[in-house]
Amino acid sequence: MAMTKLLCVLLLALLAISMITTQVMAKDAAYHLDRSKNGPGRNYGPGSLKSSQCPSECSRRCSQTQYHKPCMFFCQNWCKTCLCLPPGYYGNKSVCPCYNNWKTKRGGPKCP
Repeated sequence: MAMTKLLCVLLLALLAISMITTQVMAKDAAYHLDRSKNGPGRNYGPGSLKSSQCPSECSRRCSQTQYHKPCMFFCQNWCKTCLCLPPGYYGNKSVCPCYNNWKTKRGGPKCP
């Protein structure tokens, strides 16, 4: 009998932890999908930036690369052409097709 009660309490605890984890993950996802233009959840995509925002956005995008100077140079050129930059430090290029379509002569991605 005591073993059954212990097992029930353990299962309820696991269920509660699972529910809390799910809620935290949902709140985190909602934060990242926020499309307001104010703050870190701003809208991404073609035409979402003004050319005056490119230097600060490129600083953010290039902040974690070891090739900071060339990254900044090319990023600002592409940003001013496309008027958008993907979120994060690397990847996420699908949200900015113009940025994503820049390729090297060998067909590889040109943008970080």
